[in-house]
Amino acid sequence: MPLIRPFAGLRSRPEYAAEVIAPPYDVLNSQEARLYAKNRPWCFLHISKPEIDLPPDTDPYSEAVYAKGADNLQKMLNASILQQDILPLYYLYSLTMGDHEQVGLVAVANVVDYNNNRIRKHELTRPDKENDRVCQIDALNAQTGPVFLTYKHQAVIDTLVKRLTAESPSVHLTADDGVIHRLWIVNDPQVMQTITSTFDGLDCLYIADGHHRSAAASRVADKRRTNNPEHTGDEAYNYFLSVIFPDNQMQILDYNRVVKDLNGLTASTFLERVAQYFDINYSQEAFKPQQSGEFGLFFQGQWYQLEIHSNKIPSNDPVASLDVNLLTDHLLAPILGITDPRRDKRIDFVGGIRGLSELEKRVNSGEMAVAFALFPTSMSALMAVADAEQIMPPKSTWFEPKLADGLVSHLL
Repeated sequence: MPLIRPFAGLRSRPEYAAEVIAPPYDVLNSQEARLYAKNRPWCFLHISKPEIDLPPDTDPYSEAVYAKGADNLQKMLNASILQQDILPLYYLYSLTMGDHEQVGLVAVANVVDYNNNRIRKHELTRPDKENDRVCQIDALNAQTGPVFLTYKHQAVIDTLVKRLTAESPSVHLTADDGVIHRLWIVNDPQVMQTITSTFDGLDCLYIADGHHRSAAASRVADKRRTNNPEHTGDEAYNYFLSVIFPDNQMQILDYNRVVKDLNGLTASTFLERVAQYFDINYSQEAFKPQQSGEFGLFFQGQWYQLEIHSNKIPSNDPVASLDVNLLTDHLLAPILGITDPRRDKRIDFVGGIRGLSELEKRVNSGEMAVAFALFPTSMSALMAVADAEQIMPPKSTWFEPKLADGLVSHLL
């Protein structure tokens, strides 16, 4: 079976798209989602986070929540807010945030290729989050949250996408955060065959974001394959909803760190210890790293520029040489005592979309003692880790803009 294929998407009718689309289910907590969807009866959060329609003390992982999501999906189908396309199609999805634009292909990707690592991973998954997505897919009999995939850009695909997006889109809207979303339908059989065969010629695809969604899709497919004596491999459950972008259009922002205390050290001792691994310079303004190996340090109202000693950067190790690991291995762990950033309650993570002012705010408020600004992880570094079948540290990448939920879903 091909790496990707077209599918009959479940889409919001164009005139309702602005009312339907919503941030990804894992970007908002339940309270934020409840406020966002207030007075928005067709907002997709009623499907993706249906606990907002149940009492506030409802366990978001309870059967009642998944059943409510399925009920809300059926209501939107009955009202013809959502409709399924008749024939398998591809879709092109453009996101514009400020001066940045990226155009991806909406398709379904082969679970078998995910299982055999042709669709490559770089993160561990948490069992509770994975189980949640399995229950959600099973209850809805649909995949409603797309997996964010990328590939090494190809001229033939670039040329084709440029030609197809010169036409008027089926959907064109601006979301609450100012991001412009546009969607085109690709229904020419010859063009669809070219897309399928060109992608099938790629060595691999890479998961940028959506490890829990793809892992859950694999588990659902395995269960349904086992329970289907007529299984052929062509069933919808053998594929998972994806939006696939070329690597040269991806935008990764910094993912910064804040720490509650100095691990019992005085300010002067802390800086002395840091100087064992880094060159330290005062900065007159908030310091945003301009290259790998540079870090911004903020504490006691002062910004510093840190540059790690070159002999501390390992060669030929795609994981240990990541800036997030350089900071952990040479500062967070040996100086501040944070050896497991995944579980340590003394550390928190701040997406670069919030800016360096958020780091200052967290420290100046007294909530945190020290903040670190990082240089964004590169796409080439992410791919190198995935190619080596290794795992990146938690909170290594922050992709912007975010895909919207509700534009296109995949019924099983």
